[in-house]
Amino acid sequence: MNIYIDIETIPGQNPAIRQQLEADSMAEKALIKAPANYKDEAKIAEYIAAKSAEIDADIENRWRKTALDGAYGQIVACAIACDDGRIESASDMNEREMLDWINNMVAGMTQGYQLPVFIGHNIAGFDLKFIFQRMVINQIKPHKNIPFFAKPWDDCIFDTMVKWAGVGNRVSLDKLCKVLNIDVKGSEIGEEIDGSKVWDFVKAGRLDDVETYCAADVARVRKIHKLMTFQ
Repeated sequence: MNIYIDIETIPGQNPAIRQQLEADSMAEKALIKAPANYKDEAKIAEYIAAKSAEIDADIENRWRKTALDGAYGQIVACAIACDDGRIESASDMNEREMLDWINNMVAGMTQGYQLPVFIGHNIAGFDLKFIFQRMVINQIKPHKNIPFFAKPWDDCIFDTMVKWAGVGNRVSLDKLCKVLNIDVKGSEIGEEIDGSKVWDFVKAGRLDDVETYCAADVARVRKIHKLMTFQ
C-alpha cells in the first residue's frame, strides 16, 4: 500500500514569535560597531544606521522562515491519497483539527495494513518531521502507522527527492516535473506558486488555491513515483 502525502505550512501565528525576533534584532543592533579605520563620527553613525536598517529589514524574512520550522510554523493545508485513489485534501480548519484529520485519514487508509509506504518529495526531511513536531506541541498522539522516525532509505519511505538526488542532496519538485514532462507547480491554478508563496496566498484570502496546489503536488509526486518505479 502506498500513501502519498504533502503539507503546506505558514509562519508562526503566535505574536510572541515576532516579538522575540524583534528583541533578538535589538540585541544584534546593540553589538554593531564600525570598522576600526572609521574615525569620522558622522561616518561611524552612518555605518551603524545602515547596518541597523539591514537587521530591521531582515525581521520579516526571518519570520517567514519559521514556516519551515515545526517548532514555530503551522500546517495550513494537507493532501493525501492511497494508491490510485482519490486525493483527499483539507485546509479550512484550525491546526488541531488538521492534525486529527491527518490521523483519521491514515487510520482509514491503512486499516488492516501494517507496513504502508509513505511517499512524498522531501517527506523524510520535512513533511513527516513537521507533522510530528506539531503533534507533540499540540499533544495529539500520532497514528502508529506514520513512520515519523524512518530514514529516507527505509522501506516504509519513498522520498522522491532522495531517490533522485541521493541522501544529502536536493532537487526541486518543479525540476523533476520539467524533466519528466509533468505539469509544473501552479499550473492547476494558473499562477506561479511554491512553498515560499503560500503565506502570501493565505493573506490574500486564497486558501482554496493553496489547498488545490497542495493536492496537485500529491498528484505530481504520484506520477513521479510511478515513473521512478517503472510502473
